[in-house]
Amino acid sequence: MSTQVGGAPTPEEIKAFSLNVWGYKKGEVVSLMIYLGDQLGLYRALDGAGPVSAPKLAERTGLQERWLLEWLRGQAAAELLVYHAPDRFELSEAGALVLAKEAESLVFAAGAFGAPMGPEIAERLVDAFRTGIGLSYEDLGPNAAHRTERMLGPWTRQALVPRILPALDGVEEKLRAGVKAADVGCGSGVALLAMADAFPASEFHGYDPSSIAIERTRAKAREQGLSNVELHVAGGEDLPADGSFDFLLTFDCLHDMTRPADVIASIRRALRPEGTWLIKDIRSQPRFEDNLGHPMLAMLYGFSVSACMSSALSEPDGAGLGTLGFNPEVAERMVLEAGFGRFQMHDFDDPTNLYYEVRP
Repeated sequence: MSTQVGGAPTPEEIKAFSLNVWGYKKGEVVSLMIYLGDQLGLYRALDGAGPVSAPKLAERTGLQERWLLEWLRGQAAAELLVYHAPDRFELSEAGALVLAKEAESLVFAAGAFGAPMGPEIAERLVDAFRTGIGLSYEDLGPNAAHRTERMLGPWTRQALVPRILPALDGVEEKLRAGVKAADVGCGSGVALLAMADAFPASEFHGYDPSSIAIERTRAKAREQGLSNVELHVAGGEDLPADGSFDFLLTFDCLHDMTRPADVIASIRRALRPEGTWLIKDIRSQPRFEDNLGHPMLAMLYGFSVSACMSSALSEPDGAGLGTLGFNPEVAERMVLEAGFGRFQMHDFDDPTNLYYEVRP
């Protein structure tokens, strides 16, 4: 939608612009409904059940029929459920892949819908526009760590070990034989624990400045009985500068860092001469104009203001790259400036990310 600049707007232009604005409010409210459906297990209860009425869904879930009916009707209005008169609702197979099948679907998305941002966080973002200093992931609290884990988890769990690592030169063989590896910016440990489970002969270190994320990783490692994991509440700048790591990865985090150049230099010092560094970061182009065709571009900039750029500016003089700031051009320039000699881009058909294989 575009509105003419200059001159009095027509009633049709005003109506279209207003509808566009209210459409984002609709998205905010439907997002909350998706969160409720995910948290209450409603999508999982609807998966494979065919057309279901509110009384039937209440029987299956133990939840209140009147509340379910209102939620079901709203989901049908949002075109997330198929409506069958009178008052029966069905989750399609495509809908189940996106909303219900977290363990097996690469396109699962319901985990990205967290509880609404609290007013205290929103007010701190208001203040950030005045001071220039944003909020770290620690400041954003447990909800941010959990939402990030569930949003990024499906691709990592299902593609990292079977698809991505085998495509890297010699990495899978080294991990099977037993080496020292690290996940820098490991968050809640999705990638770290997937590798530790798949390669028990190797030793895996997780680094993250968020104590909330590290505690979550530690608890999951205990639950899974993994003894080859060591965790550090520390940033990438704190890696040992002894060239002892055979494999390092940074997943969806360099653009969040206040000083990514320092972290890249630290990774260079920590990596063995024959080691490999795997970077995963957001698909983007250097020029804003070249990104305008991206259907989720407004959402990505929203993520940047509320989380990624905010984190990258959470200290004075932060780099502030933001969600789309670590594009292939920036990535190659920064790693070569840090003294790396090889930079190879991989496209694994991940709709959100590109992957870079980097070597000294």
